[in-house]
Amino acid sequence: MDFEYTPKVKEMQARLLAFMDEHIYPNEQRFFDEIAENRAKGNAWIPTKIVEELKPLARKAGLWNLFLPKSPRAPQGLSNLEYAPLCEIMGRVPFAAEIFNCSAPDTGNMETLERYASESLKDEWLEPLLRGEIRSAFLMTEPDVASSDATNIECDIRRDGNEYVINGRKWWSSGAGDPRCAVYIVMGKTNPDAGRHEQQSMIVVPANTPGITVVRALSVFGYDDAPHGHMEVVLKNVRVPADNILLGEGRGFEIAQGRLGPGRIHHCMRTIGIAERALELMCKRLNSRVAFGREVARQTVWQERIAESRCMIEQARLLTLKAASMMDTVGNKVAKAEIAMIKIVAPQMACQIIDWAIQAHGGGGVSQDFPLAYAYAHQRTLRLADGPDEVHRNSLAKLELAKHLAMPGEVDMPITRGS
Repeated sequence: MDFEYTPKVKEMQARLLAFMDEHIYPNEQRFFDEIAENRAKGNAWIPTKIVEELKPLARKAGLWNLFLPKSPRAPQGLSNLEYAPLCEIMGRVPFAAEIFNCSAPDTGNMETLERYASESLKDEWLEPLLRGEIRSAFLMTEPDVASSDATNIECDIRRDGNEYVINGRKWWSSGAGDPRCAVYIVMGKTNPDAGRHEQQSMIVVPANTPGITVVRALSVFGYDDAPHGHMEVVLKNVRVPADNILLGEGRGFEIAQGRLGPGRIHHCMRTIGIAERALELMCKRLNSRVAFGREVARQTVWQERIAESRCMIEQARLLTLKAASMMDTVGNKVAKAEIAMIKIVAPQMACQIIDWAIQAHGGGGVSQDFPLAYAYAHQRTLRLADGPDEVHRNSLAKLELAKHLAMPGEVDMPITRGS
C-alpha cells in the first residue's frame, strides 16, 4: 500500500497548517472566553463569534466541506485517504473542524442525506448544511435501553395517513443544544414485528416541529460542550410528512451502518491530531522543567513514555490510513474489520498519551490552563460514541473466528512432535 500524500494533499496540508497558525491557535483562548462570558450572562448556548468570523475565511481558502467524497453538491470533497491528514490537523483543536464545516454530527448527517435522502430533502436540508447556514443533530441513543445494540431502540415511528407520528425519548443527541440546529435525523421503530434488523427506520425531523422538547444538557466529565451540547430530547406526538422517511421503512439499521463507518474513521483521524498535540505539549513541558537537579526530560521514565507515545501514534495513523484506503477502494462493508480496529485502537491510544501529558504537567495538566483535561474527557467519551469498545471487539472477533471455521468434512489435525 502506498500512503504517500499526493501533491494536491500536501499543498492543502500546508494551506491548512498556515490557517491554523494564523487564525485558530491564536484564538483558542478567545473561544473558551466567549463561552464563559455567555455563561456568566446566563446563556452558554450562543454560537461563538470567533467561529462565525473564521468560517468565511476558511471557505475563501478552499478549506470547506472536504469530508464528503463523490458528491456533485460538494465537488471539493476528498477521498477518505486524502481527507485523513487534513482531518488530523483539524483534530488538534476541539472547535477547529466546525470552522471548515467538517464537524460531527453534521458530517455524518450530510453523508446520510447525500446517500439516502430524496432530492427534495437534499434541497431542503443538505444544501443549507453544506453552506454552513444551519446545524443538525442525530437522535439514536436512548436512556432506557442498551443502545449499543441498535435493534433495542424503542422510539415509536408510526404511519398515520400521509404522516409519521413519532414518540420517544433520546439522549446524547449531540448538537441539539445549538440554537442553529434546524434538523434532526431520528432512528426509531416502525415495525416491531419485522425481522430483527428490519424493524428500524430513519426519518428527517425539522427541529422546530411541535412536540419536541429539549429536556436538558448532559455533561461529559463536567463539561457541557456549549454551545454544541449533548442533549436529552423528548418527542411526543411529533408529526412529519411521510416523504421524510429515508429509503423506506425497515432500512434504518442499514443506514446506520452506512452512516457510522465514515463517522468513526473521522473521529479517529481527529484523535491522532490531538494525540500529536499532547505529545508535543508533553515534550515541551519536560524540556522546560527541572526537578531533583536535572531536566525532567532526562529521566528515563519520561523517555520511555515519549518513545512509546511516538510508536502508538504511528501505528494508529497507519491503521487509519489503511482503513481509509480500503473504504475508498473496496467500500465500507469490506473495510468493516479495519474500521472496527481503528475505532478500538485510536481513542485508547489518545487517552494513554493525554494521560501521560497530564502527568508531565502536574497540577496544571488537570486545569483550564492547558487543553489536556478537556481533550481527555472528549477522547474517553469516544470509547463509547459510535459503538463502545466491547461491541467493536465482539464484531472483530466474530470476523476473525469466521476465517477459521471448519469446512464440512474437514477435521482438525493435531500437532504432533517428532521423536
